Amino acid sequence: MTMKKTLTIAGSDTSGGAGIQADLKTFQEHGTYGMTALTVIVTMDPENHWSHGVYSLPIDVLQAQLKTALSTGIDAIKTGMLSTEEVIQTAGEAITASGLDHVVIDPVMVCKGEDEVLNPGTVDAMVKFLLPKAEIVTPNLFEAGQLAGLKTPKTIDDMKIVAKKIHEHGARNVVIKGGKQLQHDRAADLFYDGHTFLLLEADKAKTYFNHGAGCTFAAAITANLANGLTIKDAVIEAKKFVTAAISNGWKLNDYVGPVMHGAKNRFGAPEITTTEV
Repeated sequence: MTMKKTLTIAGSDTSGGAGIQADLKTFQEHGTYGMTALTVIVTMDPENHWSHGVYSLPIDVLQAQLKTALSTGIDAIKTGMLSTEEVIQTAGEAITASGLDHVVIDPVMVCKGEDEVLNPGTVDAMVKFLLPKAEIVTPNLFEAGQLAGLKTPKTIDDMKIVAKKIHEHGARNVVIKGGKQLQHDRAADLFYDGHTFLLLEADKAKTYFNHGAGCTFAAAITANLANGLTIKDAVIEAKKFVTAAISNGWKLNDYVGPVMHGAKNRFGAPEITTTEV
């Protein structure tokens, strides 16, 4: 028996809902063998309103992990939290050396909110070292605006403008996650392959328990690509997977509620619609 091998270069979420924990659960649900290269370890303080602590790992430790995992013959790779320009460059160099086509870039940006100024060097490093290697990049609205050098998109038309700009940076495909800030009556994501815009929609889930949804979506795309799906089908199936996961999100404690990674396989796929726009 053989299994497709998927690698995530990302941070560890000690609470288990996002980061490499979400990636591994998602890989498992898709029947792939998941491996990890940790960049940071994130903890949460229950005595201080679940405030986050971020502990970066030395760059040589990251390089050693990448050497281990890539030596096994990876079928698809994704990135998550990459905390510094050096980490981003290291990940980019490893991806180049791997020769992989199936590369999913989830441009996780650590910030407190839209008004907080990000380190422009980190964004620039993503554009330089990661986007040209991406089979697909999966930003949320805020991240998409940062990568494009434009304001955060608020409408579908805004998303189309931003997606084109990101595509010009070298990513072969772009999918922008709509999220709750999008001015739209359904849960909508926009896929762009350089030629056609495809709007993926589902009914909005009546839950606030969506921790790890972004990581889960990108990991599902990664596993789908490893399993041989086309990029378009990989995104559509990932939308079904994460919609089911969000719809069945649950309360971990008073601070956070993760998505349920096994929901699609346990309860079935939700209905989504796809429309060229």
